[in-house]
Amino acid sequence: MITFTTPQLSHEHSLHTLNAIREYDEFIESIGTVIDLGCGNGLDLAWWATLTTRDDNPKPLNIACTGVDLFQDNAWPGKYTNLVHHRVNFENSIPLANNNRTYDVLWCHDAFQYALNPLDTLKHWHSIASEGAMLLLTVPKTILVHHRQLAYFQPNGVYHHHTMLGLIHQLAISGWDCSGGFFKETPDDPCIHAIVYKSAQESVDPRTATWYDLAERNLLPDSGIKSVAQHGYLRQQDLVVPWLDHNLTWMGQL
Repeated sequence: MITFTTPQLSHEHSLHTLNAIREYDEFIESIGTVIDLGCGNGLDLAWWATLTTRDDNPKPLNIACTGVDLFQDNAWPGKYTNLVHHRVNFENSIPLANNNRTYDVLWCHDAFQYALNPLDTLKHWHSIASEGAMLLLTVPKTILVHHRQLAYFQPNGVYHHHTMLGLIHQLAISGWDCSGGFFKETPDDPCIHAIVYKSAQESVDPRTATWYDLAERNLLPDSGIKSVAQHGYLRQQDLVVPWLDHNLTWMGQL
């Protein structure tokens, strides 16, 4: 697992995704509320808070931004009028935005790996999300191929190994729609990326739900549904998933 040694390096990694979604003007201008889950010192949060239109005379979008972090205080108290910060546990204690508004975009970069209970965390995030809200989730890999051998990493505070399959499984179980989502995992990137949407369906019981249940609810990528139909479970070598640039990646080549 590669840890970002400075907040600036973490933010520079975030910008690959942030700048990609910035190309979708209609989507960006439709956002009313954003929450940064595990916001750290807030560099990503400041990016959201200062977004403008991209026309000849840019206008501030004034998105209502919220940052939550259990261990970090607000880095810029009072600097942005459209930004608030809460020092709370993002697993189960996130307040709603001003006027009890839910969140249109949930952003989590390099923080989900610290969730002690990932399933309950994703369910909690589902409960504070607006109808059709987007969750953008980036989690570092803890299993890598190094010199043709598997290398496992177990940093302080990290108790789960996240993989692309495991992430899709947990997201779908928690009511996040992966069928129209975007995913990325490459050998030269230390992280797994997922962009999914809040479905109208509630989460299912993880003790009894099967891959067939998730496929029938259309919560899996199309290639995943085909894999489940053929094998009874999801196989990474069957996954073909899109990213924001509309390129497809076959996950079996990683």
